[in-house]
Amino acid sequence: MFHVSYPDLLGLTAAERIQLVEDLWDSLQAFPESIPITMAQKKELDRRMANHKKSPKSFLTWEEVKKGLRAA
Repeated sequence: MFHVSYPDLLGLTAAERIQLVEDLWDSLQAFPESIPITMAQKKELDRRMANHKKSPKSFLTWEEVKKGLRAA
């Protein structure tokens, strides 16, 4: 297993730390089933999905949300 100490991480440039976070995030996204969620989170996701299926046009896509944020 790979081990890096906290002081070593602080020695990285800001750009290197950002890249490390992006790489870590990408590694999690590759296997979403490995990320544990609580029962409360699962229920909330199920509730949101049910609402979306009932009324899909009442929700914004991620692209629409980003566009609105950039316009603000």
